[in-house]
Amino acid sequence: MLKDREFYLRRLHSLLGIIPVGLFLTQHFVVNHYATRGPDAFNAAAHVMEGLPFRLFLEWFVIFLPLMFHAFYGLYIGFTAKNNANRYGTFRNWMFVFQRITGVFLVVFIAWHIFETRFQAAIGAKEVDFNMMADILANPFMFAFYVAGVVAATFHFANGIWSFLVSWGITQSPRSQQISTYVSIIIFLALTVIGVQSLFAFV
Repeated sequence: MLKDREFYLRRLHSLLGIIPVGLFLTQHFVVNHYATRGPDAFNAAAHVMEGLPFRLFLEWFVIFLPLMFHAFYGLYIGFTAKNNANRYGTFRNWMFVFQRITGVFLVVFIAWHIFETRFQAAIGAKEVDFNMMADILANPFMFAFYVAGVVAATFHFANGIWSFLVSWGITQSPRSQQISTYVSIIIFLALTVIGVQSLFAFV
């Protein structure tokens, strides 16, 4: 019974990492990329998102709650998993290790990012706009922190797609898993370029 519950919790954890968390990550990067067109373009895109109907409901039940479950259960998996990269040294084992490392880092990064942006807006201290991000990223340490956060997020999501396809039985053959590896690498590179370009646009 306990194994069955853990099986379904891991399936749910995997699913939420793709839908809706992964989709929100992609959408978030697309909105941020408007910064490359200038402050007005970014502010207009950000205000569209803020003006969505039922925004608080969407934020909590489509983003925050799924994200918290994925994060906290992911920490449980990360700290109870038996990493064997040093023993076997295969590509997939190292991806397993990096998935856990980036997951732990992302819990810290996302919590800080939400505090610096959404929380500040919620208490009326600041407005989420181009100037807010420019002020944050003007600090070289914070810029490096955000670059690390973007790379960690894109890797975690892209590699998570590979894991999702395997755990849900979509890619069962070695050939299909090899193809999904290539696809996940392309997704990682594409989203990383989009995310890092956005950060440079703010500075």
